[in-house]
Amino acid sequence: MMKDIQNQPDFRNIPIDKVGIKGLKYPVVVRDKLNGSQSTVAEINMYVDLPHQCKGTHMSRFVELLHTVVKTLVSLETLTSILEDMKASLGAKSAHIEIFFPYFIEKTSPCTQSKGLMDYNCTIIGSSNGRKKADIVLKVAVPVTSVCPCSKEISEYGAHNQRGEVLVAARFHKFIWIEDIVNLVERAASSDIYSVLKRADEKYVTEKAYDNPKFVEDIVRDVAKALIADSNITWFSVSAENFESIHNHSAYASIEHSRD
Repeated sequence: MMKDIQNQPDFRNIPIDKVGIKGLKYPVVVRDKLNGSQSTVAEINMYVDLPHQCKGTHMSRFVELLHTVVKTLVSLETLTSILEDMKASLGAKSAHIEIFFPYFIEKTSPCTQSKGLMDYNCTIIGSSNGRKKADIVLKVAVPVTSVCPCSKEISEYGAHNQRGEVLVAARFHKFIWIEDIVNLVERAASSDIYSVLKRADEKYVTEKAYDNPKFVEDIVRDVAKALIADSNITWFSVSAENFESIHNHSAYASIEHSRD
């Protein structure tokens, strides 16, 4: 019989907060507002706590547990289930999972109606530490265009503009659609971004942005205002970073809000 070293006792009397696997790439299925579901490839981190008397955890069990649910939809129910299974299988008091994945939305250009896919980097973080309800956080990163109001005001022609990124993280009572967060953010920017633009579309988008200048402060406040108005959102953080076109640094703003 092969000796199980990791199952031996440890005498240093130091518990470990998180131990597990990191950077596992696996196919997952997530909810899609238009099509019902969408297949994508995720990078997954899975951790549990380790008591002071235990030398090691069973690393292979993380992948085994994940594989049992990989063909089902990633949802609040499946996340809660896998967190509870992690604790039970590994004899842990707390469990954590982080799922990073690209999410694709088909967008149609404003004038020529050209279609293309936009990708949005999303993260689902789940934690369970004995509370009745698992803690689930959804994060969505949305690329946007912004035009500087100050530059527009002081320039005789033109205005300094750049691409930026808005990151929204939210806790919620009921499921929220990634598409709804994307739409909310894009409405708060000078203009949204498209993967396909013909000349007529490009003219429309640049003029729309020029007519709608926004500081990073404006963007985070407008996003925060919309999230506060949504009673389903219990907590959120929103940040905006503009990758400045006339500076060698970014402009940044963030807001965090909780209903508690």
